[in-house]
Amino acid sequence: MAVAYAIILILLASSSSAAAANAKSEFGCYESIISFGDSLADTGNLLLLSPADNKPAAARPPYGRTFFHHPTGRFSDGRLVIDFIAQRFGLPFVPPYIGGQNGELHGGGFSKGVNFAVVGATALGYEFYEKLGFHNPVTNVSLRTQLDWFKRFLSTIPDGKKYLEKSLVVVGEIGGNDYNHPLSQGATYDVIQSFAPAVVDYIGSTIQELIKLGVKTMLVPAIPPIGCLPVYLTQFKKSSTIRDYDPKTGCLNWLNEFARYHNKLLKKELNRIQELINPDQIDIIYADYYNAAMRFYLSPNEYGFSKKGILRACCGAGGPYNYNASAECGSSPATCCDDPSSFASWDGLHFTEAAYRLIAQGLFDGPYTTPRVKTTICPSISFL
Repeated sequence: MAVAYAIILILLASSSSAAAANAKSEFGCYESIISFGDSLADTGNLLLLSPADNKPAAARPPYGRTFFHHPTGRFSDGRLVIDFIAQRFGLPFVPPYIGGQNGELHGGGFSKGVNFAVVGATALGYEFYEKLGFHNPVTNVSLRTQLDWFKRFLSTIPDGKKYLEKSLVVVGEIGGNDYNHPLSQGATYDVIQSFAPAVVDYIGSTIQELIKLGVKTMLVPAIPPIGCLPVYLTQFKKSSTIRDYDPKTGCLNWLNEFARYHNKLLKKELNRIQELINPDQIDIIYADYYNAAMRFYLSPNEYGFSKKGILRACCGAGGPYNYNASAECGSSPATCCDDPSSFASWDGLHFTEAAYRLIAQGLFDGPYTTPRVKTTICPSISFL
């Protein structure tokens, strides 16, 4: 009888352990996250790359005030989409690669993820734009640079193949700065449209290279509706007529049209790559940042934003859209709003944490991924 009772206890214990292990594996669809991109994804690389006497704006308050309560190098008041993705999968925030590649930061390793994204980064190399007469005022880091860092990082892992099989790789957002830098320097619609195919082709070739290296799951974001950003609404205000604006949102039609053009090319490229691979072994998911964001421009009150301030920056130095290129957020005389959560734009070019949260929710809970995230890469997790 005592033996039988002991056996029952052992079975119950093993059953409980198995259930706990199963619950853990269900929540942990991925063991790590790898990120590439620009300021929409950078969690501190530009800050760590910058010399002490020339730190970026995101090194100063009020950046980081909402969640971290101090600047972290993120160009927002708080968390980015990549941060919300990490939290959804029960993983720590994805640490920047710079400073940690030699074990100096992050506890000496990147076992739970690594972020290669850099503020200002482009898909195409800076040399391409220099030949066209455009300059990257922020960094010479491109997607190629980030891929080189990734390969170097991968070479330090004993079982890189296994690491990649259990990693979610987020390729972007990247490509926005390929247009932002030229636009800020006088490029026209026709000019940026002329090299958009090259931008998308390079993103596509990078994805194919990642597949060859062993990546199994990729999330590839589109660029957001840039015609709604205070930086461009301010820059093109004098040259625009009433017909240039969307009457429903107040955004610039031609810039949003261009964003849709880029995204159409990107989606087509992803479909082309998908046809070349085994869909049972590799998942490539298109993340529609554009339409996930357009929701709150079309119905700001419904998503907690002020209709009057939906196109204004929370942190800025005045003007119709509270943006002044000569007085960026974090410097005088720019001031910060009292409630960033009622604004979609943080500093005129980047979103607030509230906006990033809505975009992330749209990816996981809404219809803004193709194929759907929930049914494709993590069917067991509850995205509520």
